[in-house]
Amino acid sequence: MPWELDNDRPIYLQLMERIRHDIISGVYRPGDKIPSVRDLALDAAVNPNTMQKALAELERSGLLYSQRTSGRYITDDEKLLRKMKMDLASEHIHQFFEQMHHLGFSDEETLEMIHETLRREQNGNDS
Repeated sequence: MPWELDNDRPIYLQLMERIRHDIISGVYRPGDKIPSVRDLALDAAVNPNTMQKALAELERSGLLYSQRTSGRYITDDEKLLRKMKMDLASEHIHQFFEQMHHLGFSDEETLEMIHETLRREQNGNDS
């Protein structure tokens, strides 16, 4: 998946979000070694110092840890990973409901639309 970075927000924050998302979604598994700073920076087309800052922040959060001579690894802390996954899901749900409110839908109407969509998908009928 290409790195889609915009100039409206600090790049290192966007890098952190992308790496966090990749970890939470299973692109990287607990205990996996992540690519080097240089490789990640090349892939994202950013300065290695910017990538280093993002990775250092992810280390501070406990999501990554360093082995002095062998690189950075994803935490094995399943509880932390689960909490981050739930927090991210809650954030997406909150944003979705805010958007639905802006469209004029109540929570009840939104939930009914979700239930109806799920029923159609379960029946293999998306229209």
